[in-house]
Amino acid sequence: MNTEPSVLVIGTSGIDVKGRPFEPLRMGTSNLGRVRNSVGGVARNIAENLARLEVPTTLLSAVGQDDLGEFVVSHTARAGVDVSHMLRLPDVQTGSYVAILDETGKLHVSVSEYDIVNSISPAYLREHRALFASASMIVIDANLSAKSLATVFSLARRYKVPVCADPTSQLLAEKLIPHLPELYMLTPNAVEAAVLCQTDAAPATSESAIETAQCLVSLGVKIGVVTLAEQGLAYADSSSAGHIPALRTQVVDATGVGDALSAAVIFGLLNDMPLDEAMRLGISAAALTLRTRATVYEGLSLDRLYDELVV
Repeated sequence: MNTEPSVLVIGTSGIDVKGRPFEPLRMGTSNLGRVRNSVGGVARNIAENLARLEVPTTLLSAVGQDDLGEFVVSHTARAGVDVSHMLRLPDVQTGSYVAILDETGKLHVSVSEYDIVNSISPAYLREHRALFASASMIVIDANLSAKSLATVFSLARRYKVPVCADPTSQLLAEKLIPHLPELYMLTPNAVEAAVLCQTDAAPATSESAIETAQCLVSLGVKIGVVTLAEQGLAYADSSSAGHIPALRTQVVDATGVGDALSAAVIFGLLNDMPLDEAMRLGISAAALTLRTRATVYEGLSLDRLYDELVV
């Protein structure tokens, strides 16, 4: 690793619209509650978390030339992310994600509109090959097109840079299957992990999640991480495997929790921490994010992560 490791993050940036009812959801009718907007996008969220942990981070993404796009770019820049290479596109709508939470803050259903991600083309990626060459690690979300994913891995091979991926959703996870042998780390949830391992049942216990993480390793992934919501996470590499329980905490909003977990684990790996310690940092970041209405916890720091782990 470089003395000051840097990360290149590639994927979606947009706006999260989140509704949380005051009482249990009633289907087919209006529910009283709170509606909040925040800056989102899986790749962008990971980039902001990394920047708040003082990792030099560059984001390759696309937004529209509209007020929402300006809001996304300015917020991300203030967090410390290098946004100078992001696409600002006319006549294209900035991506958005609408989440309906239940009364406890957990996701009930969501809808995303990220057609703009197709603008992250192979040509755009090749134009920024110097960023690939100088990165210590590359992080992607699975919203990228199949051709753009292939380009990312081609450039990563050329410059010998490890790639981490967030599958993003059950629907998108399949796109990563051809690239499993080239992934340094993969962080699916239980349902996404079942898709990647091509099994019928998602792991529901820590033991089965460890087996699923080991399955990912057997398919070529260097570090497999399976997130289990309130049960924590399971992880494996070629020489070890384990389970880290979740921290007990108030749940305000679960949006962005997996992105925070991924970023904190990546931070640990960049700084040559033992694998289990990096995973504990991820669990800590998840707990902090659960307690904020924003998609990224703005007070994130290494000290704050370790404070969360002190019982």
